[in-house]
Amino acid sequence: MPVPYASSDEPHSRPPAPSSLWRDADFRRLWVGQTASQLGEHAGLVVLPLLAVLTLDASAGQLGVLRAVGQAPILLLSLFAGAWVDRWRTRTTMVLTDVGRALALAAVAAAGLSGRLGMPGLLAFAFAVGALSVFFDVAYQASLVRLVARDQLVRGNSALEGSRSAAQIGGPALGGALVSLLSAPIAAASGGLFFALSFLSIRRIRRAETMPERQDEPPRVWRRIHEGLRFVAGDSVLRIVCLASSAFQFSFAAMMTVYLLFLPRELQLPGTVVGLALAAAGPGALLGSLLAARLPSRFGYGRVLVCAAALGDGVFLCVPALHGTSAVTVPTLLAVGFVFGFGGQLVNVTVMAVRQAVTPDGLQGRAAATITFAGMGLTPLGSLAGGFLAGEWGLRTGLLVTAAGMLLSPVVMALSPLARLGRELPAPHGTPPTAGRTGSPDLTRD
Repeated sequence: MPVPYASSDEPHSRPPAPSSLWRDADFRRLWVGQTASQLGEHAGLVVLPLLAVLTLDASAGQLGVLRAVGQAPILLLSLFAGAWVDRWRTRTTMVLTDVGRALALAAVAAAGLSGRLGMPGLLAFAFAVGALSVFFDVAYQASLVRLVARDQLVRGNSALEGSRSAAQIGGPALGGALVSLLSAPIAAASGGLFFALSFLSIRRIRRAETMPERQDEPPRVWRRIHEGLRFVAGDSVLRIVCLASSAFQFSFAAMMTVYLLFLPRELQLPGTVVGLALAAAGPGALLGSLLAARLPSRFGYGRVLVCAAALGDGVFLCVPALHGTSAVTVPTLLAVGFVFGFGGQLVNVTVMAVRQAVTPDGLQGRAAATITFAGMGLTPLGSLAGGFLAGEWGLRTGLLVTAAGMLLSPVVMALSPLARLGRELPAPHGTPPTAGRTGSPDLTRD
């Protein structure tokens, strides 16, 4: 049976001790790369829709299609990404996807500056970036358990989710500001620069990953995918994580499609303010990341999950009551974003730690991919539903309905075994089938 990392003369040949997490150079490189990658991704999530709305004059239906196309790879490729990551080096996967996303956004910038960018081309670029992001996200989640000890999973996830919080602060604000002050193509190019920075950092990770044992007749990819599906479906905790994630992601995708139209068209807010409203989730998420390392051990994982989800998801119900550019509109939007980021990040970190804790070593990538597939795989349908509701019922009613739908997630968790989790992480469930182990014992909503 292979060990977690190859024994060699390289530094950091073992996962760091609990007290030395931030002193481990490879963990810092992963953290920097993750931060840069998420910053580029969150900037792109604002730039591409605003480019479609403000430059290409996209309708509600077209914006829904654009978001659905960018999210479709989650449904189409997540399971294959999980099977791939469990058999190949995570570092290689991450650096290749960074290069691909940087090139794709550079092509968007070039086409936009030359005046040749249309809706079909934007759809193609959105799909390409989304496909590469699926592989990166599965790889970095599996990579963490190969860098830190099991009792450092919550702290490690907290640090990585904190980096995503920083991206949520800077990415949307940067994207919205660049679209307003300069141009959408330049805003797209900025995302490519962040992916390039992520590539430069992650490629410097020095710890050698042990490749899975090569069998004379290795399991077919469909068999490996089936093993991941069977494990998640057969585990009561992970099964509920999938259901709650599906309810949230479908409703959130629908709500965000309406929200991105509601802010500039119904409330008449400029692109810079739209970016700030979206970026407000970042400071809240940063606070959520900091508290996620402490609150579950004090109040229990189940209680934190249910309360944080109810708070973060329910806060959007007050947005449809806003009108115009009154003195309370922008502060309210900032407060809503902050509370949503805080609650959502508590759920993200806590769910990821639970998932990693109950999953055996050789199933980490497939378990992460299966949950991503079950949860975020519904986001294309949610985006289409949001565009339909906005067109048929109007922006204000559509926003109210989709925001109310987000409360299904905390209800599902409250009625499940997740709500009964105590102050300690559960032990791994079962053993990994067939393939060799690829790491030490290991949402999520995202």
